[in-house]
Amino acid sequence: MIGPDARLDLQRRARLGMVEAVWGQHKTAEQIVAVLQGFASAGEVALVTRVEPDKAAQVFKVLPEVVFHPDARCITYGTIPPNPAPPADVVVLSGGSSDRTVVAEVTLALRCHGIGVQAVMDVGVAGLHRLLDQLPKLTDARVLIACAGMEGALPTVLTGLVPQPVIGVPVSVGYGISEGGRTALEGMLASCAPGLLVVNIDNGYGAAMAALRILKGSC
Repeated sequence: MIGPDARLDLQRRARLGMVEAVWGQHKTAEQIVAVLQGFASAGEVALVTRVEPDKAAQVFKVLPEVVFHPDARCITYGTIPPNPAPPADVVVLSGGSSDRTVVAEVTLALRCHGIGVQAVMDVGVAGLHRLLDQLPKLTDARVLIACAGMEGALPTVLTGLVPQPVIGVPVSVGYGISEGGRTALEGMLASCAPGLLVVNIDNGYGAAMAALRILKGSC
């Protein structure tokens, strides 16, 4: 049973076209199990974000059907729609391989909604040729999501090169003043590239839902 302090938004798909995601970091395994059972009773796919392996293992003992996605630090419960045929509607780019967790969260959140996603990894502007080499792969995408830590320059450069909507995700990867992602966030917010959209630090799910809204609004 879901406790009185949890109210699932089971009408979100009908209202907004997206499924509610559940923040798992500050919930116990027992609370997550109750939430998952609530989604299952409603016939809805469940996505729980920020779940560490030990907590996922506790949930699995009660609900063996759950799937733990370690790269994304997420749990899903229920059937994820099949991957659409290419080309993917959304391409997710990362400045470096250390951004993999955020890229995986973006990808999983979109896949839960039946959106085709392709990842293009390690194209940070420290080696600009790496990004330029991948530009042909971006032509057919309808939305681009760029995840970057350190100074967070990738989304700005990308937005100056391509016509599609670009969503920047500052990542908490770096050292010194870059630690925690604040420098990347402020750099993206101060970008001179017109039309760049920016979400909060490490907010892969938020970027995925912003892309979903763009896709639904342009149908």
